[in-house]
Amino acid sequence: MLVGIAATATKKIENVISEKSKIIRKDIKKNKSIYLLVLPIIAFYFIFCYIPIIGTVISFEDFTMKLGNTYLQNILESQWVGFKHFISFFNNINFKRVFFNTFKISFITILFSFPAPIILALLINEIRSITFKRVVQTITYLPHFISLVVICGLIKSFTSDTGIISMLISQFTGGMPMNLLNDKNCFIPIYVFSEIWQTIGWNSIIYIAALAGVNQELYESASIDGANRIRQTIHVTIPEIMPTITIMLILKLGNVLNVGYEKILLLYNPLTKPVADVISTFIYEKGLIDRSYSFSTAVGLFNSVVNFTFLFIANQISKKTSEISLW
Repeated sequence: MLVGIAATATKKIENVISEKSKIIRKDIKKNKSIYLLVLPIIAFYFIFCYIPIIGTVISFEDFTMKLGNTYLQNILESQWVGFKHFISFFNNINFKRVFFNTFKISFITILFSFPAPIILALLINEIRSITFKRVVQTITYLPHFISLVVICGLIKSFTSDTGIISMLISQFTGGMPMNLLNDKNCFIPIYVFSEIWQTIGWNSIIYIAALAGVNQELYESASIDGANRIRQTIHVTIPEIMPTITIMLILKLGNVLNVGYEKILLLYNPLTKPVADVISTFIYEKGLIDRSYSFSTAVGLFNSVVNFTFLFIANQISKKTSEISLW
């Protein structure tokens, strides 16, 4: 009897797989050009995101580069040490500092930089002149395409003791101009506001696209009911783009510990390192400078696990409260 049930279940599964494969093959034939466009993206993520996952195993080993002729041989022949490097990181004298700094910089950045592109998109949506709208969009997009090295050079120049920002602040406060990047109290505000300047235009694109899909009849109905532009924005526009905002916030929280180390490395110095050193810069120093490959991989894996935990929690909360979720 059990054999018969198992055989029936197997046939049903085979039939389902056969039907699904037929649908997939038919869809591929129908949309060949679209699948060809997607192939480079799939290849990119497979090569740079999925294949490197194999290397995370060295976080549980004392990885040595000279044990074999290939990277895979080195991994297979390295000594297994379990959670040694994770424990070492948790007991490290810098653990609390880099962990706290990462959370602090990340949450302050999210608090100020996440609403900024939404506000910009709403303001651009209110512009009636198409020419002026395009000019505003172009100006706000430009910083995204400027090299980060150039951006950091500009920030250093503007915040030096002879820089325009330092001079303006000294005029308002009545103090002497100073190099703001040498003041640890100024580092996070400089980082956050420069991040907003860099990303506000580019990140507003998705919200502008969402605004373009709002049903215009809703505005007409609200206008008939006596709602002005501000009330239309509050009661029509924002609720209509709320699913997009929610998804973007969930994705942002999923990268809560991924504070860009490149910008911090280019801006910080020994005077500001106590408040600027984050997990990503700690990984850079341990992995590339000290060549502690297993230790730095363990720290990176811990970073990814915490990010995924935040992503999962944010997604579940959103799913229960608003029925909007990634899965």
